[in-house]
Amino acid sequence: MKKRKLASAIGYKNGDLAPTLLASGRGREAEQIITVAQKAGVAVVEDSALAALLDSSAAAGCAKPGDFIPPWCWEAAAKILAFVMKTDRP
Repeated sequence: MKKRKLASAIGYKNGDLAPTLLASGRGREAEQIITVAQKAGVAVVEDSALAALLDSSAAAGCAKPGDFIPPWCWEAAAKILAFVMKTDRP
């Protein structure tokens, strides 16, 4: 059985308490999130564990777009954001 694609977009502004959930979706919505990010030149990092955590948090009403991501996602998000910031520099 093929797994349904999950995608979430997160952002972080210096000084914020935590990263913000910008978008989260499944299936076609996930594909659209990835496509929009790629067209905008935004780094796309595959992390199925964080995507599943953010998806389940959004489904449970713990996080919706515009909210800070839940504390249990901070460590995984920090690793991804650090990687993106490190590789994004000229």
